[in-house]
Amino acid sequence: MSIQQFLTIFISSVFIYNVILSRFLGLCPFVAISKDTKQAFAMSAAVTFVITASSVVTWLIYRFILLPFNLAYLRTISFVLIIAALVQLIEMVIRKTSPVLYRAFGIYLTLITTNCAVLGAAVLNVDMFFIDGYAVAGGFYYAVFQGFCMGLGYTLAMLIMSGIRERLELCNVPRAFKDFPLAFIIAAVLSLSFMGFSGFKF
Repeated sequence: MSIQQFLTIFISSVFIYNVILSRFLGLCPFVAISKDTKQAFAMSAAVTFVITASSVVTWLIYRFILLPFNLAYLRTISFVLIIAALVQLIEMVIRKTSPVLYRAFGIYLTLITTNCAVLGAAVLNVDMFFIDGYAVAGGFYYAVFQGFCMGLGYTLAMLIMSGIRERLELCNVPRAFKDFPLAFIIAAVLSLSFMGFSGFKF
């Protein structure tokens, strides 16, 4: 493990290969929930938490169950079931231990079960930190950190999008462009702007 590797993962996950604007995962909540900054932040916090937790669980399941028993071909369906169960478990624990936090997350925690960004993070961790069926040195820590950084990238994209859309609510926008058409145009421009980071060498 090295500081440079962690820094590379951070820059790559947040900016260069942003989960929304470069990998195009989790676009449904990006377009639907980004009209309000508070809602966007609540959704982003929940996604970051779940991506990080699922990165831990899916890496361990893949390393100690799927690989030893030659069940790697069940990776995707296993990860979907693990993420769904994990989200339900987290929801029950938060509801019992912290009702305030549960109310803050609201329905967003349940919606994360179907968010493809969480599954994408789990699959990406396995693809990057396993070589020929063997975990790379420090792979577990890299996978967990990458999951957290992907959540930060998700949060960055959501906050930028919600900030722009809130400002545009005060503008005189042509009727044909209101709501979703304008949201798609903004998303396209943001995605193009983040492509500039792909030329960044570290």
